[in-house]
Amino acid sequence: MPQSHRPMFTTTADALVIVDFSPRGARAAASPRRRRAPGPYRRLLATPGARAFTIGNLLARLPMGMFSVSAVLMIAGTRGSYALAGAVTAAGLGATAVVAPWTARLVDRHGQAKIAVPAMALAALGSLALLLCVRLGAPAWTLFVSYAATATTPNLGGMSRARWAHLLHGDESSLHVANSFEQAVDEACYMLGPVLAAFLCTAFFPEAGTLTGVVLLVTGVLVFTAQRSTEPPVRGRGPSKAPFRAPGIPPLLAVCLAMGAVFGSMEVVTIAFADAQGHRSAAGIVLALQAAGSCAAGLVYGTSRRTGSAEDRYVWCIAAMTALLTLPLLAASLTGSLLALAAALLIAGMATAPTMVTGMTLVQRRTPPGRLNEGMTLAVTGLLGGIACGSAAGGWTAEHVSPVAAYGVPVTAAATALMTALTWTRPPRT
Repeated sequence: MPQSHRPMFTTTADALVIVDFSPRGARAAASPRRRRAPGPYRRLLATPGARAFTIGNLLARLPMGMFSVSAVLMIAGTRGSYALAGAVTAAGLGATAVVAPWTARLVDRHGQAKIAVPAMALAALGSLALLLCVRLGAPAWTLFVSYAATATTPNLGGMSRARWAHLLHGDESSLHVANSFEQAVDEACYMLGPVLAAFLCTAFFPEAGTLTGVVLLVTGVLVFTAQRSTEPPVRGRGPSKAPFRAPGIPPLLAVCLAMGAVFGSMEVVTIAFADAQGHRSAAGIVLALQAAGSCAAGLVYGTSRRTGSAEDRYVWCIAAMTALLTLPLLAASLTGSLLALAAALLIAGMATAPTMVTGMTLVQRRTPPGRLNEGMTLAVTGLLGGIACGSAAGGWTAEHVSPVAAYGVPVTAAATALMTALTWTRPPRT
């Protein structure tokens, strides 16, 4: 007699008893569990083609945090001069500020794959030439020329954001998640890159950091540009004006300049403070904590619910950054403890990623069509210029006044960014 899978009913005294003889699998199939919906970042990476270009993007961007540290350790380790190492890296930074916008313009005009690959090849040759010149004891001027050639390194962060803007066109919520993800990647690369470079240069040989960075850059760019299905279409020259002249862009670049001064001064001042405390080798770990706080905050910010306009959020983010940057100043002046300073920098870094995400969102919205890579590279150029100015100001203050007082430089730079944002970053009239 076949068994019935229907439940049976019976009564005992005043209770109703229901007995189900069906197999467990049938009951499970009849009432399946509700699966948890995937998080915003899983949904983002589930976009067709996204994971492939993200892998190449990660490989190519990690060396961005390695090259300058590797160059300093390589030159100082073989030539015995930190002054020469600093001058070479500063010259490369200045060359990048000039060349990078032109490279980005070519990318917008001719496509990512056609320009990024030869630009990467030239930058890789420049790094290898620097390695050989240092190794063979070539004259000092050859170091400057070689490192200046690395200025053609394509802006992988800008190209990746351009791909997200193309794939998620019209979906502002998903684009916000993508921008937050990209900013977290930036922070992670600049957190892990210097640590990896220092380990390679000290554990193996002075040129190991530069050599590894070149391999990662070449591999990453080739993997990234091979994903042609997600590459934004080329719009040619078109009638759009240059991003620098677009309404609302110059004030954003001014804010980027002040923000770069925050980053540049904070790095130099923290190294000077750690050196004054007799723990210079711990400065990298302390600065990595600031990047870790920014990385975590960026991921959380991507999942948060946004309210108000992007302009208002930008002002509030910069205000929060200005307020939190007083914590390192207080920790250094009141305690003089490197451990307290590390905790203060971890908290202060949490305002960085939300500020940068919102700023890049405004740059994307105000950049003319077909010029997105150039617009975002101009923002990066503003940051680089600010880093150079902030490094000089922070170093001068730390040397001629005190490392503790020098923590007022990033606070001043953040306050300048806040005043600029309050005055000039309102939506442009059309």
